[in-house]
Amino acid sequence: MESLSSAGPAGPAGPLAAAAASAAAVARDGGGRPGTRTGRERGLRLYVFPHAGGSGLMFQDFAGRLPGHWDIRPQDAPGHGAGLGQPLISEGPLLVEHFLDRLSPQLASEQSPFAFFGHSMGALVAYELTRRLIARGGPLPVWLGLSACGAPSDGAPPDPVSLRGVGDTELRRRLALLGGTPPQVLDHPGLWSLFAPVIRADLELVANWHPAPPGTPLPVPVSVFAGEQDHAAPPHALAHWAAHCARFLGLRVFTGGHFYFREDPQPVALAAIADIRRALREHSGGPVPA
Repeated sequence: MESLSSAGPAGPAGPLAAAAASAAAVARDGGGRPGTRTGRERGLRLYVFPHAGGSGLMFQDFAGRLPGHWDIRPQDAPGHGAGLGQPLISEGPLLVEHFLDRLSPQLASEQSPFAFFGHSMGALVAYELTRRLIARGGPLPVWLGLSACGAPSDGAPPDPVSLRGVGDTELRRRLALLGGTPPQVLDHPGLWSLFAPVIRADLELVANWHPAPPGTPLPVPVSVFAGEQDHAAPPHALAHWAAHCARFLGLRVFTGGHFYFREDPQPVALAAIADIRRALREHSGGPVPA
């Protein structure tokens, strides 16, 4: 949805078509960005999972600051981005199963190491996807990055969201405070009518999702990212992830709110690069080229 921030006065069809076309191009390229190397030159595969109501396009600026030989693969849920028009998935476990079915063949068949990064709802997806892979005994990510999402505890949703009785005006106000939805979507009746059902469905999914803490600490290296002024997922709540991780690399706190990386993704990218390279060194048992 972030790509719609440049939408002009052409109405809903123009920006929506542009977003769909851009997302489809990302999907056709396997999630890579322009300039990503192919074939044997590919290094790490980084699968990225967006927030509620969002698409993989939100990671364009962030991905552009990562090493060019990394293969960045944004993942859109049905009804989002490249999957616009597909039926939405309304339950968290089913959404994870969708990604597991989609990604398992390439995770098993491709030789290069892979990692997961998820923001907000996407962090829950990345966490649960890792848990499923552990349970299946399949290949595991060399690194897990969790952003703006509290740790699961006692079966309760990490970031409770209730939409009961919340009308469109109040929902738009809350989304504007979070900062992740372009004003063109919030203010344009046509665009809002298209995206409001997607946003509501995702928020209800998160509210009704009860991921359990892992039975044993996650064995993969984990980094957690937070916005210092994020009231939806404050840093002190994210610090609890450490108790669920055997190899916790740290809590990285940045200036900003829930979408702290939108204004300046460079510090976040540098922190992610450092932690991923540290995880790759542990994985390979040797130095990792820059």
